[in-house]
Amino acid sequence: MPFIETGLPDLKVFEPRVFADDRGYFFESFNQNTFSEAGISSAFVQDNESKSNKGVVRGLHYQHEPFAQAKLVRVVKGKVLDVVLDIRKGSPTFGKVYAIELTEENRLQLYIPRGFAHGFSVLEDETIFQYKCDNFYSKESEGGINYKDPSLKIDWKISEAEALVSDKDKVLPLFKDCLNHFTF
Repeated sequence: MPFIETGLPDLKVFEPRVFADDRGYFFESFNQNTFSEAGISSAFVQDNESKSNKGVVRGLHYQHEPFAQAKLVRVVKGKVLDVVLDIRKGSPTFGKVYAIELTEENRLQLYIPRGFAHGFSVLEDETIFQYKCDNFYSKESEGGINYKDPSLKIDWKISEAEALVSDKDKVLPLFKDCLNHFTF
């Protein structure tokens, strides 16, 4: 099975099988049958892409119901530290953080179920990040947690002096103060 368990329920790393030769490479970045066999039934409805330079930190973001989203994220070019936080009340890993480097070389992808806050820091210039979502974006449903929350102890692999963060993300609440209705 091309999935690696993360230790957080329902959060999975997808490692696609890559076919490479002297011409280049080929791999399936998504196949609904493969994901269904792993118990992932998300029906993706929106694909997003961002391009960022080294030092950008985005997150930690989520959307409230009825616009909550599961995501499948990957790096096409460059490298990020992808970070998720389990915010599902009643989860055995509530408040736990998982981080993984996603790169154009390792081609790993992270499946993030609903009920997780998500963010990433960009570790190389001109990084292209793509993600599939199983629900449409809604500005009114945005939620978030401050990326610098000391209780989370996240090492973003970017110094505070290098961090390029949106004004919106700088003022997100701490984890203890965030509002959400996700349950496990």
